[in-house]
Amino acid sequence: MNIRFILFGALALASCDTSQPPARPPLEGARIGGAFTLTDQNGQTVTERNFAGKYRIMYFGYTFCPDVCPTDVQAIGAAVKKLETSDPALAAKIVPVFVTVDPARDTPAVLKQFVSAFHPRMVGLTGTDAQIARIKTEYAVYSSKGDASPGGGYLVNHSRQAYLMSPDGKPIALLPQEQGPDAVVTEIKRWVR
Repeated sequence: MNIRFILFGALALASCDTSQPPARPPLEGARIGGAFTLTDQNGQTVTERNFAGKYRIMYFGYTFCPDVCPTDVQAIGAAVKKLETSDPALAAKIVPVFVTVDPARDTPAVLKQFVSAFHPRMVGLTGTDAQIARIKTEYAVYSSKGDASPGGGYLVNHSRQAYLMSPDGKPIALLPQEQGPDAVVTEIKRWVR
């Protein structure tokens, strides 16, 4: 067998190894994130400084969402639970955060019931319309209130991304929550140190 063929094959297999992270995070340098002042599910004022030194998963949605938000948040919560079992030290470095895009209905009490259903350490954040507008701008999140139904309810159209943020509040990567908890775990393990 030709030695060049063997070396080529070995190099080709080595290049398929995805266990090594890329040299730089995909969102490095992106203008995502920033200062905020909001209210958590316990009615306490929270700023970005409350999360200093922790990786955080930032997901934006609303509790009255009929399908996407509960599915995504369930995947995020399940991923953190899997990490708590497989790698408790790594899991302890991560805070899952749910930020509402519907502050009119998502009061602290509503958020408390919602986030506690997915993970005991998940933080739910709400605020005034102006505070939510500001954090949406900081995180490049889109949302728009839909038309009211005859009963007065409404849907909120919104973007669907989960950001993994560094301990100093910089964006690292988008998490694939739509692919389920295992995909989220894989991406977290790629970046969290």
